[in-house]
Amino acid sequence: MALTVAAQSLGGWLKEADRCVSIWESRWGPYELHPSLYVDHEALSASYEAYVNRLTENYPFFHPRYAGQMLKPPHPVAILGYLTAMRINPNNHALDGGPPTAAMEKEVVTELVRMFEFPEPALGHLTSSGTIANLEGLFVSREQHPDKRIAVSREAHYTHARMGYVLGVPVETIPADPHGRMDLNALEDVLRSKEIGTVVLTAGTTGLGMVDPIADAIPLCRQYGVRVHVDAAYGGFFRLLCNHEILDPMVSRNLNAIKDADSVVLDPHKHGLQPYGCGCILYRNPEMARHYLHDSPYTYFTSEDLHLGEISLECSRAGAAAGALWLTLQLLPLAADEGLGPVLSACLEAAHRWNAALEDTPLQSWGKPDLDIVCYYPEAKSHSASEIDRASQALFEHSMASSTNPIFLSILRVRSTDLRIRIPEVEVDQEHVRILRSVLMRPEQAGFAESLVNCLVGFMQSHDH
Repeated sequence: MALTVAAQSLGGWLKEADRCVSIWESRWGPYELHPSLYVDHEALSASYEAYVNRLTENYPFFHPRYAGQMLKPPHPVAILGYLTAMRINPNNHALDGGPPTAAMEKEVVTELVRMFEFPEPALGHLTSSGTIANLEGLFVSREQHPDKRIAVSREAHYTHARMGYVLGVPVETIPADPHGRMDLNALEDVLRSKEIGTVVLTAGTTGLGMVDPIADAIPLCRQYGVRVHVDAAYGGFFRLLCNHEILDPMVSRNLNAIKDADSVVLDPHKHGLQPYGCGCILYRNPEMARHYLHDSPYTYFTSEDLHLGEISLECSRAGAAAGALWLTLQLLPLAADEGLGPVLSACLEAAHRWNAALEDTPLQSWGKPDLDIVCYYPEAKSHSASEIDRASQALFEHSMASSTNPIFLSILRVRSTDLRIRIPEVEVDQEHVRILRSVLMRPEQAGFAESLVNCLVGFMQSHDH
């Protein structure tokens, strides 16, 4: 199924994908499609038009103006890889469900293991999401320490508390420092209780985008015999830039230390440029496979090799997700100076430029970003938490509602006591305050950051008048 060089656009490549898969299908001999599977052309045309029209109601996730949630379209190469394999629809549970894409999954997992510098062979596989990947990491934590609690930062993703509830494991919340990173003094206070079996550290919190002090937390956890799981769903790929000057040295040190963790979760559907349905869990110790042991009366008889379903809590998984990631990494490899590295560097540059552009404006930075998420808030004349809260919500709504120059942001709720650290004279008249949050996942945003901040300032001034 070789692709011709002539097809240059994505549309052309998709036609080529259809041609190649059709040739493969023809090898197996002709057959008649069952009449029940046919649809009327005119009916399809009408329904498809309605479908496409409804899709136009989406926000423009692809555009630099969209700096809201952690959303963006996949890379065209990932789309091509996914749709090509989806035509065949392999299932990466058992090796005979998709022999080629199962092999591709093992290959990309090896590349991700090497990115984190886990010793080989490590244990790992793709998942349908970061949530499921974290569920598996906490499942192994429970099996390793069945009578212990799991400790997570106050700023950790809410999935850990939810999955702890699903698994029947108590989850202990550890305070964060004013920057949003786990407080190690508070962690040690909890570790002294001897009731913690696993500590979850975050490499890229989904609110502020901060990286926990992983390099110092891991030795502390080892001192108390505690397992370490790193949720790097958002920020894991930035480890490629650990020796790159664009990444803060402290952040580099903490991302580099992931190699000493027991397990790590990564979401290729974020900075790995993949469509949704692609998470990943990796374990330093391949012996953790014993916790997945199960039997199937019909699944695992086609090969003596380890089937991916034997090391996963999930059963059916799209082989197309593995195929798309494999194809993407052939063209955008896991490297600092080529492939994904320059994409990530541009995202960091966008965050730095956005944060710098806030200076000398009525918008105040919440703090220097660790990764590519910038948080900020409008000045308030009365310096009350409630006024800043209202001003943030108003700017959020006004910027999105603009008919000529819209900018799509998101809102983050923070503690008013953390705001007081930044504005000592602020009146804390409510417990929480809404601030603005810009997720700069698109490398093109590096060229738009200053102009978008200027637009936001203009919205503020026009709203004041």
